[in-house]
Amino acid sequence: MNKRSTLTLKSPAKPAAPKLRSSHARDLKPALQTSFQTGLKADSLAYSLIGAANAIAQVKTGTNLPQALAQVWAKHETTPQTRGAMQDIAYRAMRQLGQSEVLTAQMAPKAPEALVSALLSCALALLTAPDEVKPYEDFTVVDQTVTAAESHPDTARAKGMINAVLRRFLRERKVLLDAALLQPVAKWNYPQWWIDAVKTAWPQRWQEILASGNNTPPLTLRINARKTSMADYLAKLEQAGMAATQIGPYAVRLAKPVGVQLIPGFAEGLVSVQDAGAQLAAPLLDVQDGMRVLDACAAPGGKTCHILELAEAQVTALDADPKRLARVGENLERLHLQATLKPADAQSNGWWDGQPFDRILADVPCTASGIVRRHPDIRWLRRKGDTLQLATLSGKILDNLWQMLAPGGKLLFVTCSLWPQESEAQAAAFALRNQAVRLDAPGQLLPVGGSGQDHDGLFYALFQKNA
Repeated sequence: MNKRSTLTLKSPAKPAAPKLRSSHARDLKPALQTSFQTGLKADSLAYSLIGAANAIAQVKTGTNLPQALAQVWAKHETTPQTRGAMQDIAYRAMRQLGQSEVLTAQMAPKAPEALVSALLSCALALLTAPDEVKPYEDFTVVDQTVTAAESHPDTARAKGMINAVLRRFLRERKVLLDAALLQPVAKWNYPQWWIDAVKTAWPQRWQEILASGNNTPPLTLRINARKTSMADYLAKLEQAGMAATQIGPYAVRLAKPVGVQLIPGFAEGLVSVQDAGAQLAAPLLDVQDGMRVLDACAAPGGKTCHILELAEAQVTALDADPKRLARVGENLERLHLQATLKPADAQSNGWWDGQPFDRILADVPCTASGIVRRHPDIRWLRRKGDTLQLATLSGKILDNLWQMLAPGGKLLFVTCSLWPQESEAQAAAFALRNQAVRLDAPGQLLPVGGSGQDHDGLFYALFQKNA
């Protein structure tokens, strides 16, 4: 018998599965050999698996997933196809991380090291995918995962264990999954504190909200009203053989997501990618030609551009991160729009020229708990205490921006959070502190899917300053 299959493993799991070991916690920060060149073929599944695992391991040390993937791609030779495969595996693994880590805890003889754990999470995410969307055959996943493990010094010693764990999973899949799913972290794929927070905030809809966060988001476009009409653009999509549905005044949802390079008219600025919920911001501000408008915390610039598509306004786009602010500039350039870019902190007023703004869009920092389906790493990066810290910061930003608003002007407060502390409670406290008049706005949008309702979890509150 092959030595890989003779490794002694723990006895079959009992219904009450063990808790996660300490090595599964994101506090552990191992020294990963991120620059090691494996020698694997760049078009192999093994290459994509070890790259995705490297990114997942970095997320566990506090790096967000897009940044972790970008670092992997920068240090290794990758093609667009390879990058796409790594990204797909990494996002699958993030959405299934709770289940995969509970399964690993059931089967592994001892808690695996960081990259080994991440590689197992990537493989298990592929093996537990529904049959109708399973991208690889089970035997291919196991074989290529072992090959990936052999190729890297951080995982080579564990290749036998990895092989045995994955083969055991295939043999005992139902028993192991049934036991794992008794644990909420595995069933819902969120940290326990997050599950508890959703239950507390939305007791009638918590299961629906959690389930929705594990879905792949749709690709929604915003037409540029300066360059095309809804009817003309839908016709353009039809000519290109792309099924699509209008879901808002400027919003079009593609039936099948594609790369931006394949979207008709994208390069020419006819459309931009923007969630349907996020497209509500610019119309709510009711910007008129000639107004002075501030978009605070503007990056990556979707709302900035939408404002300018709807009115000939004098827009200042503010963001504390110069690199992210550069993305605003890139979007403006593609759409042939102009705004003043200010690399500055919205908490301060040293950048302000003292001239009041007629409209202010305050898309303030938050836990981003409403956009986890787009950014599944957020749930694993956040801590329970982040909510209070970010709500305190956002309150300071709102108070500071209010001083810059002209009498009679409007300020739109936006978050992409599901937590009332960052949304409704924040809005109510702000209005009380500043004697702000609250106008009609959607309030909390829940990311629960459904026909015509498939948007992110955003919150909107609109205020007017007394003249």
